[in-house]
Amino acid sequence: MTDVVLRLSARDLVHADLASCGWSGSAQHLANVARQLERVRAGEVDYLAVCPPTGIPVAKGGVDYRAKEGAGTLWQLAVHPALQSCGIGTFLVRAAERRILNRGLRHAELAVEESNPRARALYERLGYTAYEQQPDSWDEQGPDGSSRRYETVCTLMRKELS
Repeated sequence: MTDVVLRLSARDLVHADLASCGWSGSAQHLANVARQLERVRAGEVDYLAVCPPTGIPVAKGGVDYRAKEGAGTLWQLAVHPALQSCGIGTFLVRAAERRILNRGLRHAELAVEESNPRARALYERLGYTAYEQQPDSWDEQGPDGSSRRYETVCTLMRKELS
């Protein structure tokens, strides 16, 4: 067996990247990401792309500085499905944590769906601890293009950064 090593970098996600991020969600989701990129200009969020040397994103995610006072809230984290469990999610979370620290903040927060134990295990390995459960919902696009309300329960997790 041969190990493949990817050189990864984290940079700001830009509008031009969205055309190659279809793996991360529906057209409706990508339209939401485009709206979040407008918030980057206002300094309210950071939105990251993790890329190999090709420059094409294989992971993406945001840090919202307005969601919780004194913390950066990680959200909309996604790794290309074919590349999951290769360390890219860890790379993405650590890059997001560096952005939070660069803002002078010492706490990171996130919410993980109860139906996503793999992601929760990753966050726990990275030092996040659960402190509350809460319902959440959002509009999502079905395969036929219709919109429906998705409802779930999320575990809120936090980590003190150093």
